[in-house]
Formats: sequence, C-alpha cells, structure tokens
Amino acid sequence: MRFAQMFEKKNTPSLSFEFFRPKTAKAEENLDKTIDILSEHNPDYMTVTFGAGGSSREGSFELIDKLKNKRGFDVVAYIAGVGMGPDDIESILKRFNDLGVENVFAIRGDEPKGDAAFTPHPEALPHASDLISFIKERYDFCVGAAGYPEGHIEASSKDVDIGYLKLKQDCGAEYILSQFCYDNNDFYDFVDRCRDKGITIPILPGIMPIYSHTMLEKVAEVCGARIPQEVRDELDKIPGEDKEAVQQFGIEYATRQCEDLLKNGVQGLHFYTMNRATSADAILKRLRESGLF
Repeated sequence: MRFAQMFEKKNTPSLSFEFFRPKTAKAEENLDKTIDILSEHNPDYMTVTFGAGGSSREGSFELIDKLKNKRGFDVVAYIAGVGMGPDDIESILKRFNDLGVENVFAIRGDEPKGDAAFTPHPEALPHASDLISFIKERYDFCVGAAGYPEGHIEASSKDVDIGYLKLKQDCGAEYILSQFCYDNNDFYDFVDRCRDKGITIPILPGIMPIYSHTMLEKVAEVCGARIPQEVRDELDKIPGEDKEAVQQFGIEYATRQCEDLLKNGVQGLHFYTMNRATSADAILKRLRESGLF
C-alpha cells in the first residue's frame, strides 16, 4: 500500500521498524529472529536503509525482497543520492520498481568516511529535494523525506532547515519520517514550525531506544541529537559494564516518550531498531498493556 493512502484509511497510529542489511551469516540469522519477534506486533510497514557501495547495495535489495516478497510486508526503500549520477540512480529506482516497491524514502546521504576510493559523480544531485524531483519525474513511487526536529546538523538555523523541508514537499514528498530526539518537546515544536511554514503532509516521530552508552553517544554525535541532562544523570548512576541495566533504562525512557507522543495524537511510531528486537518488543508490549496502542 502507498504510504500516503495508508494515513487516509487508518484511524489509529501506524507502526514501523527500520532495518539495515546484515553483513554476515550470523547477523542475518539474528535479523531473521528480530523480524519474527517484531512481526508479532503487526507493523504497517518496514523500512530498509540504503547501502551506497556495490555489495552493500545488493544486500539492501535482498533484504527488501525478503521482507516484501517472501514475508509479505509493505516496505519503504531508502535511497541516498550522495555521489551518484543520474544513470546509477535510475538503475536503483528500476530495481525497486521490479521488486514491487511502492514507497521510497529519499535522502541526500553523507559521503562515506574513510573511503579513499570514493569519487562523487560529476552530475551527482546536490540535495534531497533534487533527488525527490528526479524520482517523481520518472516513477509513481510515494516518496518520503527526512525531517530533523533539532535542525539538520549542517543547517544554519532551524527556520532555514524547515524551509528546505517545505521545498521537499513542493518537489513531491508525501510524508516525513523524523530523526530521533530524546525530548518530545523538540518534536512538537518541530511539527508546529512545519505547519506554520505550510507543510501539510504526515510527520512521523522516530524512536531510538537507548541500547548502550557507547551507541548513544556515537549516534547522537553523528545525527546532532541532544542528550537531555536527565538522561545523562540517570545513565551516570548505572555502571558502564551493566549493559542490561542500560538497556532496561532505555526501554523505560522510550516507553514514556511513546506514551506522551500517543497521548498527543501522533500519526504513528517509527522505531530505529538497529536490527534488534528486545527494546522495541518490550516497549510495544507495555504500550499495549496500557491501552495506548
């Protein structure tokens, strides 16, 4: 089902999970178990991140095929235009189309770090809005765009960032998946600013449970997400080697976030799973027990 049509038909919040292609046989086995567990929650769709390199990209195609054509899930396929020329982008879109994909998520992406062999194509599209226009001119995909509640890490201001997001809508984006944040007020303020700017399409909050001290710091730095002082204070009380306690705190904190988001009428929850099931599974079970989801 096309993403935009789903929101026209649903009167309850949507549920989705993000996965990335496994790099080893063991990782693939673990991902299969994760999908089995999370599928019990009847997600509306799964998202698959985009592998920019050759073998990595093929792994993304294989995961899309598994989820959509072998497991029967609706899938949103990511595409990152960074460094790629029109012919390469066209070949990827054709592959998506051949796999039966109806929904894509278009991002600019970042140049791979530490890859000395990476050379951007001279005709590479510079912005996500350009990629969205390129897609809409050639295919009938329902196209989504990324939103940043705290502002994109490269944006000069939040207002400027919202202006670029409005441009993505004007170029054909039909929904927005937001980057995670750990203060819901940042998300609510983001939505208000979007609406004030004339952005009318659905905006879904991204949920990133805290999995470990190290991952939290690393991912937050890359994405520019702020870690609230209350989160740091609680984590400081947990010995760094007690991974289970950190994960449990992450489940409790994300559950409170989701409860607040649902009470404030969000249109859905999108979980960044990191190919793990335990946290999202526990959060959703608690939400169902409370009658909120």
